[in-house]
Amino acid sequence: QVQLVESGGGLVQPGGSLRLSCATSGIILSVNSMGWYRQAPGKQRELVARITSRGGTSYADSVTGRFTISRDNAKNTVYLQMNSLKPEDTAVYYCNADLTSLLEPRTQNYWGQGTQVTVSS
Repeated sequence: QVQLVESGGGLVQPGGSLRLSCATSGIILSVNSMGWYRQAPGKQRELVARITSRGGTSYADSVTGRFTISRDNAKNTVYLQMNSLKPEDTAVYYCNADLTSLLEPRTQNYWGQGTQVTVSS
């Protein structure tokens, strides 16, 4: 059974930094694109950043220049380095991945359970 497990969320002051991690578990055959989304209270879930298997990246305009997405293909793990955090970055952050596994060899889309990021003084 494939799972995505996020870690690294928490409470940080404005201007601070956090690093989120998302590890995969299960017998993974291949991981295609991975990404981070977020959902603030009363708002729709939105894309924060995505990274392809070859390292190509894309970002939401609101985080460009402050957030950096990266991945470790050997560990099937994706990271999100968040700098210069603002109160409007407060949300639950979700990991997302397109991957194939031993139990499901067709590419499927998976979500993590989410990790809370709160930016407040």
